[in-house]
Amino acid sequence: MDFVTVFLIGVGLAMDAFAVSVCKGLAVKTPSVKHYLLVGLWFGAFQFVMPVIGFYIGSAFYDSVSSYAYIIAVALLLLIGGNMLREALTRGEDEEVDGDMGLVTMFILAVATSIDAFAVGISFAMDDTDILTASAVIGIVTFAISMAGMRIGSAVGNIVGNKADIIGGVILIVIAVKTALENLILS
Repeated sequence: MDFVTVFLIGVGLAMDAFAVSVCKGLAVKTPSVKHYLLVGLWFGAFQFVMPVIGFYIGSAFYDSVSSYAYIIAVALLLLIGGNMLREALTRGEDEEVDGDMGLVTMFILAVATSIDAFAVGISFAMDDTDILTASAVIGIVTFAISMAGMRIGSAVGNIVGNKADIIGGVILIVIAVKTALENLILS
């Protein structure tokens, strides 16, 4: 998979972490360097680790599904992108903003925002992607976007929250369509 595609997948996957970071920035109001690093490291690290785990689990089953690999990858990306859109469009406007950045809270949020990255890791196994490079790109992108979300949240509130998930969902759906078209044309 080429760098631009992996980068765009990283951007799409980072949107959940971005939305949570915006909310954290809104709650904290005047974040310190520690706050920025906490959101960046928690979300970036999990967005790095989860695709690697998904990749190795997907690789274990690759031989039995290799002829359908691109279909599985497209289906996973469509499912993830569609789910992000659904969640963004059905999320209530009055959701509670929580400024807690303790160990348990951040662990739960990091896992919750990186489940999609696990599924993408499975699709990377089907595409024979260099998982460490791809995961590093995704992790770094998420690190930066999460810190930006914290800053934006502290500056402008929760105006951006749902829009971030909508953008992320659309990016993943576009990548799924691109992957499907490439495989149909090359077949």
